[in-house]
Amino acid sequence: MAQMAAEGKQPDVLFWVGCAGSFDDRAKKITKAFVKILHQVGLSYAVLGTEESCTGDPAKRGGNEFLFQMQAMMNIEVLNAYEIKRIVTTCPHCFNTIKNEYPELGGEYEVVHHTQLIQELIENGSLTIQGGAFKGKKITFHDPCYLGRANNVYDAPRSLMQKLDAELVEMKRCRTNGLCCGAGGAQMFKEPEKGAKDINVERTEEALSTGADIIATGCPFCNTMMTDGIKSKEREGDVEVLDLAEMIAQAQDL
Repeated sequence: MAQMAAEGKQPDVLFWVGCAGSFDDRAKKITKAFVKILHQVGLSYAVLGTEESCTGDPAKRGGNEFLFQMQAMMNIEVLNAYEIKRIVTTCPHCFNTIKNEYPELGGEYEVVHHTQLIQELIENGSLTIQGGAFKGKKITFHDPCYLGRANNVYDAPRSLMQKLDAELVEMKRCRTNGLCCGAGGAQMFKEPEKGAKDINVERTEEALSTGADIIATGCPFCNTMMTDGIKSKEREGDVEVLDLAEMIAQAQDL
């Protein structure tokens, strides 16, 4: 973004990569898949790079409001200095925090999830999906809490799966009744309480009961938790856990 601003240019959208997408080896693959799609359609985008910090979501959910506000204010200062108007992120936690909690601190932006942006690119004719790679596959979608129940985004992810010529099989608990993967509310960074059943294992069992070949996710935290659930059930190789951006990139042979 700094380089683009120095050239007097403004991107169509700022890609907020997020901590997981920047540092977690598995989530980096999601970041790369999404960027390949952006390159394919020729959309002008930028990233903050070293100027991007954590949104403060884990601090806020963990109860440290002071730290959250410090992190948020620093980010807002950077975003406003670049006069950013539109932000896209692959992480529903970043999406929810910037969209719903930054405005009261002076950060007013249009924020979209990457599944919404990809759907938009398909609808305006910029992106055409060849779904042959997933034809005949059964896919179930795990609704991320901060995308679904917190922001009512249910249709965009499912519309992308329909474009893949795959069979969408819903879990018993889905959409507004979806079950958390167990990583929300800063739980990603701690172990479960003693005696409690691992939520991610329970959710994975629900996904496996659909007979799906692929568990689709739209969140790096959910991806990690469902992948760990698959490992705990010793089903690696049988069932894949993929982000929707990865599936679209695969379908396009990117």
